[in-house]
Amino acid sequence: MNNKIKKIIRKKNKSKIICLTAYSKNISSILDNHCDIILVGDSLGSVLYNYKTTRSVTLNTMIEHSKSVKMGIKKSLMVVDMPYKTYRNPKEALKNAKQILSKTKCNAVKLEGGKKIINIIKHLIKNKIPVMGHLGLLPQSETGKFSFKGKKIAERKRILRDAKLLESAGVFSLVLECIEKTLAKNITNSIKIPTIGIGASSHCDGQILVTDDLLGLNPINVKFLKQYSNLRRIINNAVSNFKKDVRKTSFPKKKHSY
Repeated sequence: MNNKIKKIIRKKNKSKIICLTAYSKNISSILDNHCDIILVGDSLGSVLYNYKTTRSVTLNTMIEHSKSVKMGIKKSLMVVDMPYKTYRNPKEALKNAKQILSKTKCNAVKLEGGKKIINIIKHLIKNKIPVMGHLGLLPQSETGKFSFKGKKIAERKRILRDAKLLESAGVFSLVLECIEKTLAKNITNSIKIPTIGIGASSHCDGQILVTDDLLGLNPINVKFLKQYSNLRRIINNAVSNFKKDVRKTSFPKKKHSY
């Protein structure tokens, strides 16, 4: 097992895991100073390409962005989402996972789902592909209105059972997305691998957000998001000042010219 992955596992019950998304070297080189895990998420479909769902994201798109992200990483664990329809069966999953790892030099891949894909995950891990799991709200599967998970008893039992299944299959960590807080706590306390929450309460072993959302670049309003900056306003002001300088010929000055 990769030393970076061992380090993440050892953080369970000791220190909170910091995880954010990146789609380019510019962002990953900043995040690398602060994060334990950097995820190249298929969220780039909606964030960068304005797709209605993550289902439109291709394997090649993920690989090209991941190659850029890798250039900015020195210490963080790098995980890449396997996009929709790239792991429909064990053979397809292994072929595509190997391609992701070899072309991007990432440390692991992330797959969405529990019991339905457990044999696929087992096949990857058997072939020495490190896997991060993902339960709760599954964007690749749900194309309608998103809602949090864990309201019904049957659903709670299924998600907990899936978490234990994934642990026994050998995933090294588990993203819990939009899961009711007492269920998130129960899962976190019931398994020995770290849980990383997004809309799943502070009971998880770590937290992840989409970096563009955190920075205020992506104008969305969801309950689990806390905006730590408003880059849209900052960028708007910078561009406005550039426009004024050009129009009044105060830019470029002599020092900006050859």
